[in-house]
Amino acid sequence: MALGAAWLGSAFPPNATRLVWWFIGLAVVQSCLPGIANQLTMARAHLALPALVYALSPDGFGGLAATVAIAGATDLLDGRIARRFEKPTQLGGGLDPVVDGVFFGATAFGLAAGGAYPWWLFGVVAARYGLPALVGGVLLLLRRPVQLRHTFFGQVSTALIGVLLGGVALWRGLGLESGRIVTAAEVVIPAATALTFANLLWVARRGDRGDSPRLDG
Repeated sequence: MALGAAWLGSAFPPNATRLVWWFIGLAVVQSCLPGIANQLTMARAHLALPALVYALSPDGFGGLAATVAIAGATDLLDGRIARRFEKPTQLGGGLDPVVDGVFFGATAFGLAAGGAYPWWLFGVVAARYGLPALVGGVLLLLRRPVQLRHTFFGQVSTALIGVLLGGVALWRGLGLESGRIVTAAEVVIPAATALTFANLLWVARRGDRGDSPRLDG
């Protein structure tokens, strides 16, 4: 809450009095979550709002690049902390991709709304995280055994999305032409998303044969 208030006081985003409720709501959720790793994961959810604000601002690309870099650091650290100091849980495995979807979805939406990326690419990013979350939710409702853990292609696609979304912000923040990065994103992000979906389909078929499906984290 203190960091959120400090950001609102220094960045002066539009409708700051309304935006404070985002940080308050997340703080309430965090108070119910056990473990340092889950708290660090939720830090990315806090960063989603600054990412959106910076992405919508013509002068905010430097701040957006820094925000994406910080979010990437939390993504690297939360899993390592969970594995080394805490026991990985289903809660943490499910929370991580949902928070990734919130953060990268907000970033991609802001870049698309600001004209830095095409709208269809935002749709790909939203589907990348929304579809696995939807499938996982349905399987849990059906009481199917599901392992909510990282998959290789899921980790690769998340890393690529972070690099390409943050890269265009960094390049624009430095006043450089970002057309090549956008072109690369238009090829790489859909390809990585397709591989993630193929991996998801494969683990779902394993589940049909009696194994527990492992959905992307």
